[in-house]
Order: sequence, then structure tokens, then C-alpha cells
Amino acid sequence: MSARFDSTVTTTCGYCGVGCRLEAHARDGRIASISPAQDGPANRGHTCLKGRFAHQFSRNRDRLTAPLIREYGGFRIATWEEAIHKISTELNRIKSQYGPDAIAGLASSRATNEDCYAMARLMRAAIGTNNIDNCSRVCHSPTSFALRKSFGLSGATGSFADIDAARAAIIIGANPTEGHPVVGARIKQATLRGLRLVTIDPRRIELADYGVLHLSPRPGTNAAVMLGLAHVVARDGLTDDQFIERRTEGYAEVEALLALYTPEAVQEITGIPAADLEAAAHIYAEASEASILWGLGVTEHKYGSEVVRLICNLAMMTGNVGRPGAALLPLRGQNNVQGSSDMGALPDTYTAYRPVGDEQVANSFEQRWGVPLSREKGYKIPEMFDAAVAGKLKAMYIFGEDVAQTDPNTTHVVKALESLEFLVCQDIFETETTKFADVILPASAFLEKSGTFTNAERRFQLVAPAIDPPGGAKPDLEIIQLVSSALGHEMGYGSSAEVMDEIAAMTPEYGGVSHERIGRHGLQWPVAADGTDSPILYADEFSLRGGKGSFAALPYKQPGDAADDEFPLILVTGRRLQHYNAGTMTRRTANLELLDRESLEIHPEDAERLWIADGQKVSVRSRVGRIEVEAKVTERIEPGHVFTTFHFPEVRTNLLIGSSADVNTSCPEYKVVAVDVRPIAEQPAYTPALAEPALSS
Repeated sequence: MSARFDSTVTTTCGYCGVGCRLEAHARDGRIASISPAQDGPANRGHTCLKGRFAHQFSRNRDRLTAPLIREYGGFRIATWEEAIHKISTELNRIKSQYGPDAIAGLASSRATNEDCYAMARLMRAAIGTNNIDNCSRVCHSPTSFALRKSFGLSGATGSFADIDAARAAIIIGANPTEGHPVVGARIKQATLRGLRLVTIDPRRIELADYGVLHLSPRPGTNAAVMLGLAHVVARDGLTDDQFIERRTEGYAEVEALLALYTPEAVQEITGIPAADLEAAAHIYAEASEASILWGLGVTEHKYGSEVVRLICNLAMMTGNVGRPGAALLPLRGQNNVQGSSDMGALPDTYTAYRPVGDEQVANSFEQRWGVPLSREKGYKIPEMFDAAVAGKLKAMYIFGEDVAQTDPNTTHVVKALESLEFLVCQDIFETETTKFADVILPASAFLEKSGTFTNAERRFQLVAPAIDPPGGAKPDLEIIQLVSSALGHEMGYGSSAEVMDEIAAMTPEYGGVSHERIGRHGLQWPVAADGTDSPILYADEFSLRGGKGSFAALPYKQPGDAADDEFPLILVTGRRLQHYNAGTMTRRTANLELLDRESLEIHPEDAERLWIADGQKVSVRSRVGRIEVEAKVTERIEPGHVFTTFHFPEVRTNLLIGSSADVNTSCPEYKVVAVDVRPIAEQPAYTPALAEPALSS
């Protein structure tokens, strides 16, 4: 250890879902610097500017360091005893008066697996409801749904190492160099070694410059793109017939459907030239090993889950599942959005996605926790807000999520929060959501806690505290146990390792997981009792009944919104390299100097037609809301489309997003929003007029 530092701890990054391993160097109780761990399995000695440099937030003066209780229209500092007593008193009152299902909780995808498991236990065992969800609902819940339907398990079929082994790859609806920079760099390196890359996105992303072909479909037409690719594969004899016959079922129905999606028909729907679609299909299907990567540009649509099933169809048609280099890799957004769902922080499943109505599973948790458990599915996040507005949901416990900024239809979310009788927020900063809280609990950041995260490869990795939480803030696991105890349910965990031991004991898919076994290199679930993990899934059979993969004959359907005379442009939302999610952490670091404001990307043709100059403030209006933001004229976006993010709360981008959501999972349709954009007229200068002279008498 360098004399410049008091200590160095190896931990896992708390930003995106890549799961970079980091060396956190501390001095005088603060993070002095961070460097990448050379043996990190996902990052291999690399990291991005967020993971390496955006750590100053941990000691920002805005950090919450004591509980806050609302009184007389404001907040006052309270003791932990006061805050916990207030929470238990109010939740018990509401439970007694309205029943346990009048209370709901949100777990945090930025927190550890152990935190999320404990939060789910709090809601189910201490309160008695399955009203628990997490932010995967608004990002990759369609991926989870589709992968389980097509293959059996809710996770990537392979690892980031498959990028190196692939001969060809398709990236659709993702921008890895900004959202997942270390994976983006790995893809660049692979292309330089010969990977034939096809990028599919309404924007010309950076990786398009490294690929052999870029397709720019109209937003909301991903299903037609995948059906068109599959049509060409079937038409030109590029299918792996032996794989289809031996390892799948349902292909005949898909084959009949594909006849409708000729390249010419798909060109009419998507705007992609027929010849380019044919070329992309051949690049993917003719490679000996080919992978598909996707992100929120696939899932955050009305039919996002159906598109993921169509992605699975294409992989099965070509036999590109279960082999090195032949992987399906969803790029998860937050650091533990995979794990928070794996741990059962969902309204309909326990750990490893086992239904709450499964008697055998529910009985096993009842015996372990010593309380009766509900078999009824709980509310999903959008249903929670609807129930609050309707007066059915009376209280929420929101852990590490800023729903008033990140969730769609902000006006509706705010109305829901205002409708609650009681709201608890557990977070590291005051946020847009904490403005509506009755009690705010000061939580711990990823650099201040122990446990595990599960990255986008299904890899459990250790999280270790490099510094203590500031002031009176506490580790999240301790806070959750304090609340549970006050509600009459003792969890009794002495450490996060003990929580993981319980998770392993209760979940066959994670049976061999322990903090000791995870070590420095992690374990990819499923993990057998002897500790053997699974870098590649489905080498021999799928995890569905009968062991066969399931094709889905799903036609293209139009998105939930469309441009018209009143709203002639389509807004697509996403992320930028310098910031992360709601910006709660990165905006309190030097990254703000790199990008200090939001902008709306607009194509020069649209800007000229609308008399919009680069840097000019514009009004953006949708069917449900309106914002103001600075215009950025660029050819990165296609004509007819505009792009922005939700990193900056002052812009309130999600005021524009309506209630359209995925038909199977309720994931909001962030990626297709019809808008009207126009310049904000300059206000005329105000020149005081001279007073009229007084009339002489």
C-alpha cells in the first residue's frame, strides 16, 4: 500500500451494470483516488471516467447525515430512535386500519443483493404484503420476462468474454461507449481484431464507426427489424436446422409468420434499405459464432418484451446459443439491477424468480422467517402509483430510488406521492422524491457498505467498505433491520455474509454462493452446491420443461405513440458518458465540469425548418407535459427524431413521458414519444415610458 493512502480496499463499482472491480484508496476517512483492479473479470484493468473519478459525491456537503422528520411544513433533524418510532407507529397504524396491502416498498438497484433481499423480507414478513418492486420494472423487466419465456432463466446466456470470441455481433438499442464504456471499449478492440459489427439504432452511435454496417430504424419498429432479419435467414437457407429440430419447439409457426416480413415490407415500416437488412442478416447468420447485445432502446417500448423474444428467435434459428462467442448479452443499466430482481424484490416472485403463489416455495420461506406469507401478487411500480391516486395505497417505503425524477409521467407520480398518508425515503441525498417524504433516513453509498452486486453477466461480486458512512448515516442493511425489528419482525443478521448464506440456503440456483467463494473473481449463477458456476448457459439444454427453447410467433405492432401534425417529431431518451441515471451522484463530482447541462439533439434539417439555432433554448411539448432545454444541432440524430436524457432534474425530462408501457411487464415506453419542438421567443426589452407631465391647474 502506498504511503499516500491509509488503506486500499478492492470493491465493485456502483455505477453501471458492467461490474468493474476497483481499488478504492482512502486517506483521512475520505476516498483519495480509485484505480481499476487489474484482475477484475469484467473490466480487466480498465474503468471509465465515472468509476475512476466520480467518487467525490461520497463526502459532498449535501450528504444526508441524520434522520429528518417532517414537521410544520418542513424537516427537522431527528434521532434514529425518533425516526424509527415514527415509521413503525405510522406503518402499524395504516396496516391496522387498511390492511398490509395498503403499504408498498421499493428496493434499490444501486444497493447490494443482501440489502434488496432484506428489503423484500421486510415487506413480506414484517408488513405482510407482496407490494415490493425495484427499478428493473422501468428498464429491463421485458428482458427478464422474455428470456424466461424463451430459454428459462432471467439472465445473459454468456459473458463479456464472448465479445472476444465472437466473429460477428449485432448491437441493437444500446450505446455502450456512453452507457457501458468498458464494454464499449472491449467491443472496439474486438472490431480491430476482426469482429464484424452491425449497429442498429435511430442515432448514429460511436460504435457505428467501428462496425461494418449501421441500420437506423424508425423508433418503435425494432420488432419489424428482427422479423426482417429472421426472414432473410430463413429465405436464404442460413438456419441451423439440426439445432432447431433437436433443441427447440414452435418454429413452424414462426416460419409461417416470417413470410410476411420481406426486406421490402420491412423497409416500408422501418426506413431501413432492404439491401442493408439483407446484408446484416448474412453478416450475423454466416458467422461461425455470433452474439447479440441490447439495451433500453429495445426494452423501453410498448412491445419491448416481444422484441426480446424475437431476438431469442433469431439466435435459436442460427444455433447461436450456448457456445463461446454465441451469446445473448442484455446490457443492464444500474450496477445491481440484475441482482435486485434475482433476490426477489419483485411483486410476483421470490429469489430466482419463483412465483409467490408456489406453495412449496412459499412454505419454505414461512418456515425460515417464522411468519405466514401472502400468495397474492403485489403491485408493480406503475400500479403502486395508480393505487395511491385511487386511495387504495396509503404508505410507501422508497429505498434508493428517485421516482419523482426517473419514472415516466412525472405529474402522475407526484400526484401519487402527494396522495399518500405516509412516505419513508431512504437515500444518500435529498432528491425530488424526498420532497414528499414524512421521514428521510440517511443511507450508505456503495463505497461505504459490504455485500455483493450481480453484474450483467450474472456474476456475483464482492462489495467492501472503503470508508464509513458520514455523520450519523448507517449501512442500509442495518437500517432495514432496525425498521423490521420495530415492526415486530427480527431478522437477526450479524453481517451481509450471513444474509448471503440464507439466500444460498433458500435458493437452489445460488446454492453454492458464499462471500468466501466469490473471492476476487466472482461466481456466475447458477452456482452448484460445490461452488461450480456457469459462465455459459444452455450448452446442452434449455431450462424450460422438456429442455427445449421456445420460439414465439409475434408480429410487428405499432408503438404506443406516433408523430402527427400536432406533435411531428419523435423523442428518444437515453444516457450520456459523463453522467449516470438521475445524476444524484455524478452531478456532485467534477464530472459536472465535463457536462454541466442537458441538451436536446436535433438534426440540422429539422432545426432549419423550425428556425432553431444551435445553443438556443427550445420548448419541447408532448401529449402530457412540457419542458425547456437547450438545442444541440447534430447529425448524430436522424431527421424527424430528437434525443435527450434525464440526468438533470431541473429539466424534468420525464414530464414528457406518458403512460404507454410494455404489454407484459409495465415497463414504460421512454423511447417513442411524439413531441412538438419550437424556439422560445426572446422576451422584448422593457423600457419604462416617461411619465406624462402633470397638467397645470
